[in-house]
Amino acid sequence: MKRDNSSVFNLTVVVAALGYFVDIYDLLLFTIVREPSLRGIGVTDAGMLDASTRIINWQMVGLLIGGIIWGVMGDRKGRLSVLFGSILLYSVANFLTGYVQTTNQYAMARFIAGIGLAGELGAGITLVSELLPKNKRGVGTSLVAGIGLFGAVFAYFVYKTSGDWRLCYKIGGGLGILLLLLRISVAESGMFHSVKERNVSRGNLLMFFNNATRFRKYLLAVLIGLPTWFVIGILVNLSNRFATALYGPNAIDSGASIMYAYVGIALGDITIGLVSQWFKSRKKALFLFYTMTVVSGIVYFSPLNHSDTIMYAVCGALGFSTGFWAIFVTMGAEQFGTNLRATAATTIPNMVRGALPLINMLFKDFFQGSLQWGIVQSAIVTGCLVMAITLVSAWFTEETFHKDLDYVETEGEVIP
Repeated sequence: MKRDNSSVFNLTVVVAALGYFVDIYDLLLFTIVREPSLRGIGVTDAGMLDASTRIINWQMVGLLIGGIIWGVMGDRKGRLSVLFGSILLYSVANFLTGYVQTTNQYAMARFIAGIGLAGELGAGITLVSELLPKNKRGVGTSLVAGIGLFGAVFAYFVYKTSGDWRLCYKIGGGLGILLLLLRISVAESGMFHSVKERNVSRGNLLMFFNNATRFRKYLLAVLIGLPTWFVIGILVNLSNRFATALYGPNAIDSGASIMYAYVGIALGDITIGLVSQWFKSRKKALFLFYTMTVVSGIVYFSPLNHSDTIMYAVCGALGFSTGFWAIFVTMGAEQFGTNLRATAATTIPNMVRGALPLINMLFKDFFQGSLQWGIVQSAIVTGCLVMAITLVSAWFTEETFHKDLDYVETEGEVIP
């Protein structure tokens, strides 16, 4: 019996969603177990912020490097090669993280895990985008991200249930290895097989920079995703510190804030796929969610946010409103031909993740350090700058809802 690959619930979509579930579990686990794990390796309260920033920055650098490696490999060797290779690397790295004894070991383990984690989403989104018909691929990719993002919620409850941060990392490594068994039955993209037989450059990263039109599309595709990591990396991750500045003594658990935010993000990612189908436009759906992000941000810093319950609720609302990760990555994949699609879909989200240290430098080092601003004022100005850049970029980004993906890019032109 022939397998129906046109359904949004086909095997490739399910496996890609489960893969992203484990990816997000591992990616966000450090944020959830940050303080107990650092205390577990002897870091004092005075050194907590510096150790935490160092480790998360190394993880983000790993994501940036891994995005380039896996993106190029996805277009040269195939989407499935990336899915197998990336999950094997981050599974081993996460299992080994359960045995770290020093900050240096911790940072190195997260760096290697970051390299592995960089390949999962881009390869999965590329595969699903090329598999599904254009009138369904937005819903399919949103399901991948929506289901996958619940991995952060699972990570939170695994830690709260076990209370053992080392065990949490080992469980993440084990889940990844189990996923490899499911991947065996997933087929490679037909578009990739077709382009392999053509005499075109595949996975050539320089092609994003040696053509003005492609460079513009690539840059805009990166910039439209910035709000997600500003919200998660600063507003949600530091929610306990903002709570102190906004309304005083509190019992905010940043791990719980992340869990609520990721419930919102997961629901938002599923919703935006349906909204995109209803509008028949990626951009209209994106602007709707940008508007909700601005409104949620205003509430976050307003007098309305005056208790722990409200802070958690606002983190959930911020999560939902920034739940456009799937559409953002899908648009990145849809911008480029089959011979560059995996490179684009894999590097673009990791460029955004890699921008978090730069946003942190602006927020922490420049506004709070050089200008001596308070944490609230620094965050508001940083957020305004991020949203302004994103809104302008989204306005000039190409609409890709109806775009046919069966074409290739050459040095000088696009060839169907």
